[in-house]
Amino acid sequence: MPGSYLPSGYLAVLMFILVSLAFGLGTLLIGFFFRPKRPYKEKLKPYESGIEPVGEPRTRFGIRFYVIAMLFVVFDVEAVFLYPWAVVFDKIGLFAFIEMMIFIFILLVGYIYAWRKEAFKWE
Repeated sequence: MPGSYLPSGYLAVLMFILVSLAFGLGTLLIGFFFRPKRPYKEKLKPYESGIEPVGEPRTRFGIRFYVIAMLFVVFDVEAVFLYPWAVVFDKIGLFAFIEMMIFIFILLVGYIYAWRKEAFKWE
């Protein structure tokens, strides 16, 4: 009947979701009930290390931190594209090899540009 169709292939996915939710909630509940509860003045401070916080928590960071982070992401994404390409390299032929060389060349141009602009200097 059209109204009673339940795809049986999704039963395993539903069971996986239910088991993972039960595991996550169960471990949180076990931790809540069995963890040591000994709060004291130093522990309730913003930092548990005992060091007094210095300055405002919302200080501005220099733009260098963000530039370094973005450059890391760009060159890290390159590796994400290289791994699947390397796995099927023998099956994709010369055209895909040339495309990947163009991709690496563009990344190399970006790397040289960032190097010349001294984006990698931490100072």
